[in-house]
Amino acid sequence: MASPLDDRPTLLVVDDDRLLGQQLARSFERRGFAARVAAGFDEAVAQARAEPPEMAVVDLKMPGRSGLELLAELKQIDATTRVVVLTGFGSIATAVDAMRLGATNYVAKPADVDDILTAFARGAEPALAAAPDYPAPSLARAEWEHIHRVLADCSGNISEAARRLGIHRRSLQRKLQKLAPS
Repeated sequence: MASPLDDRPTLLVVDDDRLLGQQLARSFERRGFAARVAAGFDEAVAQARAEPPEMAVVDLKMPGRSGLELLAELKQIDATTRVVVLTGFGSIATAVDAMRLGATNYVAKPADVDDILTAFARGAEPALAAAPDYPAPSLARAEWEHIHRVLADCSGNISEAARRLGIHRRSLQRKLQKLAPS
């Protein structure tokens, strides 16, 4: 006899911080989901191949292969899987990359279950016939986002980020002290 819990929507939480992943999964289960947790790319792919989830919450930055690579793999396993990408290192460039790969939405950390469920709901809304015309970011804003993306790629190592950007370490430190341009 089938349990009434068997028809719950399935959700896979993927985060290299296993404690955070388990907390999110418990919160999703309290809201009626059948949630599973994976700590990285390989574990998530194995679980998805065994039983493709209807929804997935994927951390962008993980040791080894990234959340964007996992997003592409999950979509290859089951194109109907809806994926929200979570990140503590948000930038316009990574959000665009995630959406191009088929993400339902993109959420910056810290985010709770309600934020993630809202992201899933917004991603399910039909696209506007004529997309609004958003102004291009200023050159200062684009530079700021690029610097922070490179710094995130270097795990916060300022010397390595400065080398990759081709600027002096002190110049990079001065740029990092400034607030984000609007």
